[in-house]
Amino acid sequence: MQTVETLNEGLKRAYTLTITAKDIDKRVEAELKTVAPQVRMPGFRPGKVPANLVRKMHGPALQQDALNSSIQEGVQKILADNKLRPAMQPSVELAEGYEPGKDAQITVSLEVLPQVPTPQIDGLKLERLTVPVTDAQIDEAVARIAAQNKSWDDAKPTYKAKTGDLVTMDFVGKVGGEEFAGGKGEGMAIEIGSGQLIPGFEDQLVGVKANDEKTIEVTFPENYNAKHLAGKPATFDLVITAVKTPKETVADEEFAKALGLEGLDQLRELFKGQIEQEHNGLTRTHMKRRLLDQLAAAHDFDVPPSMVEAEFNQIWAQLEHEAGHEEDPEAARAEMEKDREDYRAIAVRRVRLGLLLSEIGQANGVEVSQQEMNRLVQQAAQQYNPQDRERFVQYIQQEPMAAAQLRAPLYEDKVVDFLFSKAEISEREVTREDIEAEIESEDDAGHVHGPGCGHDHHDHDHAKPKAAKKAAPKKAVSEDAKAEASAKPAAKKAAPKKAAAAEDAPAPAKKPAAKKAEAAKDEAPAKAKPAAKKPAAKKTEG
Repeated sequence: MQTVETLNEGLKRAYTLTITAKDIDKRVEAELKTVAPQVRMPGFRPGKVPANLVRKMHGPALQQDALNSSIQEGVQKILADNKLRPAMQPSVELAEGYEPGKDAQITVSLEVLPQVPTPQIDGLKLERLTVPVTDAQIDEAVARIAAQNKSWDDAKPTYKAKTGDLVTMDFVGKVGGEEFAGGKGEGMAIEIGSGQLIPGFEDQLVGVKANDEKTIEVTFPENYNAKHLAGKPATFDLVITAVKTPKETVADEEFAKALGLEGLDQLRELFKGQIEQEHNGLTRTHMKRRLLDQLAAAHDFDVPPSMVEAEFNQIWAQLEHEAGHEEDPEAARAEMEKDREDYRAIAVRRVRLGLLLSEIGQANGVEVSQQEMNRLVQQAAQQYNPQDRERFVQYIQQEPMAAAQLRAPLYEDKVVDFLFSKAEISEREVTREDIEAEIESEDDAGHVHGPGCGHDHHDHDHAKPKAAKKAAPKKAVSEDAKAEASAKPAAKKAAPKKAAAAEDAPAPAKKPAAKKAEAAKDEAPAKAKPAAKKPAAKKTEG
């Protein structure tokens, strides 16, 4: 096995790796000795199949495995001998015209991580904005959960439904006079005015009575998730099976006990703790942004273009996703294009901050323990079906880059906590509205608030298409999340559920979610998915 360096320019490196036919054949022979005793063939006793027949049967596969293992070993030797830290997975290509039995010539290309200047972490000054929990916030949260747990009275047969009432119906949807798949259901209950159905549907339920039959006309939104229905006019034949009116739900002792709690005081304490946690999250987000801004201002060095391109592609894909959910997707994409270079600058800064945090962590002994890593892997594996979880765990164990991506958010949090401990921190009490407004103003200013190198840490900037920006400050914690009690109440009353036949119906059941995924959101890296291990080299088409 011979190696020749062919490029050493900036952060780019390239090598020619030659693996002799003799080396490959040695590996094939060694593997034959291992597999031959296990081969079964008619006419031969187990383990007595001649080696030449085994080679004839399995030779091509053994040859490819030997070549791949030789390449992997060669690449690792290049990295070790030259003390290289690859920025991304090295590119490995097998020369054109390779045939088994001949020497294999491999081109190995990569970008290496830069030498990061000694980080300047002395003299950091930060402000911690604290937000007290008010009785009014707790009252609002309690009132909200009471409203979500409303109960219903059957209306009189002559009663006409109003906004806020619950209507149960059977329905048949048609496009062009023909029923469409998933457009039929029974027993679907919907609160008029809840906004759960496609635009115009719920409005036409106002005035219906039990046992009414009615045909309504609607148009599916242009961005409807079922592409074959998007933008098309449709009719729904309805049979109203019930109309119910809401009962007033009083958030009192009995209501709290119905949720499985000891009483109203416990419910209020639960919400107080939840709101405090939300406030702490806002405080940390604000402090972290200020910290990263200080680090970015004090450090400047070249970063690997391949890492920047990967980060930019991730940002762009997220923005494309957001633009697709705008009222005017084309206008949103046009705004994106105007700001393309700004987003590329964001990618550069994310990568630089990621490398900087990595250097700070390594220099100061910040680590993610094996126990913590095992917990991360098990948590991530839960998103897969039981039969795929073991494959995912194996994938993480075999792919260092995937493992690094998974550990990134926790590692970053640990480095940030270390820097918080080194900083001089002052405190100022503010309202929730104040801190949300500050965070939102940073979003609108296009600030960069986090690294995203995919190496040791990953964080997301608060950048989004200008067309998607809102005038009012955006809540950092969703209203839905705030309304949920964390007590896991056993006796919680729920709103009437849709019949199973109706839940799968794409027609009136749900409109596209209003909540947008944001490139602005601080989030973990995209989860690595199980995948078959690829050969180390691809044969170039001749």
